[in-house]
Amino acid sequence: MPLSGEAIRLMNYIDDVAVTLRRVLATVPTLSDEERFRVAQHLLQARPSADDVAQALAAKPIPFA
Repeated sequence: MPLSGEAIRLMNYIDDVAVTLRRVLATVPTLSDEERFRVAQHLLQARPSADDVAQALAAKPIPFA
């Protein structure tokens, strides 16, 4: 079954988020301990999180499974 344009768009958004996270990981070694702590706290408090999205995607059964 082919994917809809909306599903492809969402997958592209996910790819964009992955690129952003790679950039964050590349920058982490340049941060001080205090900066790392504050950025980590900011990440943990960000909503919606990747887990929130994964749960929303898993909430409905897949019709072809």
